[in-house]
Amino acid sequence: MEGGDPHIRALMRTISASEANGNRPYSLLYGGQQVNDLSRHPEKCVTIVNGPNKGNCSTAAGRYQIINNTWFEIAPRYHPNPPQQMMFWSAYSFEAKYQDVVVYRWLNDTKVWETDISQLLQKGKINDVLRQLSPTWTSLGYGIETNSISSSLPKIYEKMLKEELKATNQPASAITTPQR
Repeated sequence: MEGGDPHIRALMRTISASEANGNRPYSLLYGGQQVNDLSRHPEKCVTIVNGPNKGNCSTAAGRYQIINNTWFEIAPRYHPNPPQQMMFWSAYSFEAKYQDVVVYRWLNDTKVWETDISQLLQKGKINDVLRQLSPTWTSLGYGIETNSISSSLPKIYEKMLKEELKATNQPASAITTPQR
């Protein structure tokens, strides 16, 4: 994704590192399978094999592992390209560029999160942000399903932010050390 707030872009890359780290994150399904059709959310229900939700299934898909119900809720609000109406239903494209735009706009919505995530990040409060987002993305270190890199996410965020600031020609001094 180009443009926009480098703090939010770094956060998006951090979420992706925890949720869908791999060569083709935009087409990744929960469990590791890939899909080819991103014209809409894949809605493929994959059985959860371990953890507190073992035996249930997940429709998590894409770079941010968004479940279908969440996509159906957020896409109409934040998707820049409304779908063509098809009879009684419509599908919002799940292509890579739209996953990024929808998540970017969602993370910037202060009403949804009841806080200004960008402002928190600018103050170095990455741990507060990860805690707030962990009910949505359970691997962020404060959720029910942490993973092997959850504890490294603040450092991953710092690295991503340095890269994002460099890409926008902003000084690295714009980085505030995360509060622990």
